[in-house]
Amino acid sequence: MIFRHLLLLFFILTISACQSTKSNSDYDTKYDFSQLKSFHFIETPDQGDQLSAERIRANIRTTLIAKGFTEQAQQSDFLVSYAFLTKDKPKSSGLSIGLGTGTSGSHGGVGVGTSMGIPIGSDSAKIQVIQVDMIDTKENRLIWRGTDEFDFEAGGDEKVAETSKTINQILALFPPQPKS
Repeated sequence: MIFRHLLLLFFILTISACQSTKSNSDYDTKYDFSQLKSFHFIETPDQGDQLSAERIRANIRTTLIAKGFTEQAQQSDFLVSYAFLTKDKPKSSGLSIGLGTGTSGSHGGVGVGTSMGIPIGSDSAKIQVIQVDMIDTKENRLIWRGTDEFDFEAGGDEKVAETSKTINQILALFPPQPKS
């Protein structure tokens, strides 16, 4: 009986550890997003990582155009602003605990074991958090915000792919679809 409970707990923990982050958004529920046709970027302050800033902006532009919006500097329906933060995330310690039960003839037993991984290389990974804001140009107010994050160990191709994937996940929620 104890073994079944431990096995169930193990599977729940394993499944929850494998889940990826989910993009989040918040928006003005009374705003009519169907009227939006064109956008323009707000110049963002230098955040110290020009490569990431250019990737994020290019991915936002590409995704919005693919959704049918046009970029125009004059008389746009909404403004796009974005921010990002790169921070360290401690890596897992690699500590694991194992529990087990067993029987042999008329004798039973319980075993407990632990193991700890030896960290090789860097002791922290990096996380990039990306936030995208949509601002109504007529009322100059925030109408939609989306955020997500991704882990990465190095720049280059891996970071390019993760940035694109993350922007696509964020903007999959824009414009918000009416609840039916």
